[in-house]
Amino acid sequence: MDTVKDALAKKPGVLIQVRSSDMVVEALRLMRDNKVRSVLVMDDENLVGIVTQGDCAIKVLLPGLDAKQTPVSQVMTANPVTVTPEDQLETCMGLMAKRGFRHLPVLEGSKVVGVISIGDVVKDVIRNLELNVRDLMGFVMKDGPGG
Repeated sequence: MDTVKDALAKKPGVLIQVRSSDMVVEALRLMRDNKVRSVLVMDDENLVGIVTQGDCAIKVLLPGLDAKQTPVSQVMTANPVTVTPEDQLETCMGLMAKRGFRHLPVLEGSKVVGVISIGDVVKDVIRNLELNVRDLMGFVMKDGPGG
């Protein structure tokens, strides 16, 4: 499997973020406009949380709160689990499966450099499987029994 750094290199380098004092409606607009399902919560360039579509639905919509009057700080996951660019995507997959996350902020030191999603991990798994199949097909067709 590839590293987090490899996966980030295949993604746009834009960090989609809100402040903890922003209203939930702003986080939802950013998710819609950027076709993502989570945004980072950053105050003064420091990662303080992450907010997802699920957070907004469960913590705002279901209780009948107004997304235009509910601050992100009220619904975000504070102090999220993070990974580094050097981590293996396999490690990320294990964290996501074990802890029920779909998004992991990536920190290099204290600086946020990206977000890894379950989709990024699945794409890497599929790409590696395709490469393995090609290698095996080449072996069977060229070097295998009767070849």
